Amino acid sequence: MHSGCSWIAAISEIGEEHGFAEPLGKRHHAVFVEDGDTLLVSFESMPGISAYSETATPLGWEMQAIEGWSSLSVICTADTWFRDAEVIRFFDQLLDDGFFDAFEKVIFYGAGPCGYAAAAYSVAAPGARVVLLQPQATLDPRVAEWDDRFPEMRRVDFTSRFGYAPDMIDAAHAAYVLYDPQERMDAMHAALFERRNVTRFRLPYMGDALQGDLLELDLVHPILDAAADDRLDRAEMARLLRARRSHTPYLRRLLSRLDAENRPLLAEWLCANVTARMNAPRFRRRLEALRTEAEGREG
Repeated sequence: MHSGCSWIAAISEIGEEHGFAEPLGKRHHAVFVEDGDTLLVSFESMPGISAYSETATPLGWEMQAIEGWSSLSVICTADTWFRDAEVIRFFDQLLDDGFFDAFEKVIFYGAGPCGYAAAAYSVAAPGARVVLLQPQATLDPRVAEWDDRFPEMRRVDFTSRFGYAPDMIDAAHAAYVLYDPQERMDAMHAALFERRNVTRFRLPYMGDALQGDLLELDLVHPILDAAADDRLDRAEMARLLRARRSHTPYLRRLLSRLDAENRPLLAEWLCANVTARMNAPRFRRRLEALRTEAEGREG
């Protein structure tokens, strides 16, 4: 990726040609590209875009290219949880202008700190669909003192406007929270999103970097598409997640778990299944070792 300033300038230029681009203080930018009557509001970080996007462009632009959706990308220079006054004023202004009323469907999306923001600011567009990957509910220490991952955020105000994310999705048409229940902090935050309009999807053994894995599996686009069409139920999610069966990082985490729980027979079955379908030298070696150990026990 280019330097931060030149990169922001480049995508802002495209925004200004096809919609608008607006700096929101020193740490945030908004870029709107108008297209179809479905709008994706994606909260993204510059480091995240740099790590996951081959074209160094916001995720919303990919959905625009594939689906013809309009895109509002709200981008932070580093993880800020978007708790700046300029961002709050921006969404207040969009609300006052009736910006979201111009679209037939609005989808808010974000992961981690960006997932917090997607939930929090979705209240500006009642009736939106909201897709959240391992979001935080709040970092207010009075509510989430158990989350010790972000000590530098302890003094940030999570109580004023757009503050407590689970309350902000009450007006959403539907919200979807994806998380790995093995990741204790993520699971505890996910529990705080228990609401009548929320579906929580447990993705065991997918780890603490869900967005990267789901992008590698080409699943973010179909998940957003299914959410937009109100067909993202447990059956559809299970169908999409079958892609994990060929995803080596997931399979390695699953094998590690079976080894940690001392379940050699299940580990052997997993290795046999993987080596029958894929070229996986590590699983082949583990399978041979497990079979040797089994023969030793029987002998």
